[in-house]
Amino acid sequence: MTQNFSDILVALRTGAGLSQMELGVKLNISNRAISKWENGLSFPSTENLYKLSKFFHVPIDDLFHGDSPRRDVSRDTHSDEPWFDRVHTGMTSLTEMYKVGRGPSSSHTMGPEKACVLFRRQTPEADRYQAILYGSLAKTGKGHGTDRIIGQTLEPIPCEIIFNDTETKLPHPNTMDLIAFRGQTQIARQRVMSVGGGNICFENSPIATAPDIYPVASFEEIASYCRHHNLRLWEYVEHIEGPQIWEHLGMIWGCMKASIHAGLQDDGILPGGLNVHKRAKHLYGLQHIDESAETRENRMVCAYAFAVSEQNASGGRIVTAPTCGAAGVLPAVLYYQQKRRSYSDDDVLHALAAGGLIGNLIKTNASISGSECGCQAEVGSACAMAAAALGELFGLDLDKIEYAAEIAIEHHLGLTCDPICGLVQIPCIERNAVAAMRAINAVSLASFLSDTRKISLDSCIRVMKETGRDISKRYKETSESGLATLNVR
Repeated sequence: MTQNFSDILVALRTGAGLSQMELGVKLNISNRAISKWENGLSFPSTENLYKLSKFFHVPIDDLFHGDSPRRDVSRDTHSDEPWFDRVHTGMTSLTEMYKVGRGPSSSHTMGPEKACVLFRRQTPEADRYQAILYGSLAKTGKGHGTDRIIGQTLEPIPCEIIFNDTETKLPHPNTMDLIAFRGQTQIARQRVMSVGGGNICFENSPIATAPDIYPVASFEEIASYCRHHNLRLWEYVEHIEGPQIWEHLGMIWGCMKASIHAGLQDDGILPGGLNVHKRAKHLYGLQHIDESAETRENRMVCAYAFAVSEQNASGGRIVTAPTCGAAGVLPAVLYYQQKRRSYSDDDVLHALAAGGLIGNLIKTNASISGSECGCQAEVGSACAMAAAALGELFGLDLDKIEYAAEIAIEHHLGLTCDPICGLVQIPCIERNAVAAMRAINAVSLASFLSDTRKISLDSCIRVMKETGRDISKRYKETSESGLATLNVR
């Protein structure tokens, strides 16, 4: 256990005005165990980490960040939004924003896929597997294709998948057990938590958290630095991340284009039971002899967004930008502009860097999670990223790029996350296409009116966070209200 964790635990406990014994009573943990954790003599289990996270109202990751602020638990222990009081002074790498994985969900497909890859690597002698899904993974796993991705990742070794939706004593809502057998003998067993964003942790193992590499966490500070040093946003990213960031973004852009190409060639019915037809190929081919340039732009951008979103809904490989459910917005905008205006791949990578920076600001200061802030955090964030990226591609100045991103967020505020049957299909696929067009419109408007704007990007991100807190939980990825209640089978 790191001294960093020990120091943070002491700060959280003393900030709450609790003794070790009092904290132990509240968590049903012995004060001796807490003393050992604070002195670096032992490490808490994943279940106890989860208890600490819930009690102190901090994400598990913040238990390992040296700059995590102290929390006044006496003030907010009754809050039902533990993520709301997060405060950050820096940001992680864009490699933590742009990730390649299989859709349709970072927590329900990307996380389990990663867990299975690691578990299979640890058990090369296994001749069969068993996966037991709990909590949200059990309740919505079939709709998200969790069982399918586990089977595909472990094949050709057979895997029995069990959905246990009755177990309630879980260390995390997205918990799964992976068991390896050789013959009739169990040779390995691991409990894994899919904690969001494609990230996982194994029970009784320290959680590796990505360090903050950006020294600031506001657009105002970034813009001030860029103006002082005469840098564009992509140059600022390179300054912080180093030249190696371009190799990663090059891989990301290649995957984005591949998902568009695959989607444009695909047809048939999306999995899940809603009988939703794949429409990207059809939309792409609907050319009319008298089609205007504006109509063609709308059709092509939407076709590209549909292509990626349908690949995501089918369990194909996509890029989180910033999430699986919003993966179609950014690549649709950039691919259309590259095809239309012949931008180089390097130009597009610079745009991806600028867009990723905006996504990182939202992720850090608000949320990119539909279960925390609704779809404004997913598609709204993707629209802002696309607007900023397009502004960078067009060579707009910092004020116009900021205004474009702010417009994109502002006009998604309050957007709910209530997909029908919990599937990332209706309205998610169309919503990606609409947001892609809205990003283009935001850039056009910002290019004319940036000198008259009244709201900063940082302020709008704060409002997104506050709005997310106020949205009913029934409209935040629970399939309990709104469109999710409609019967469209």
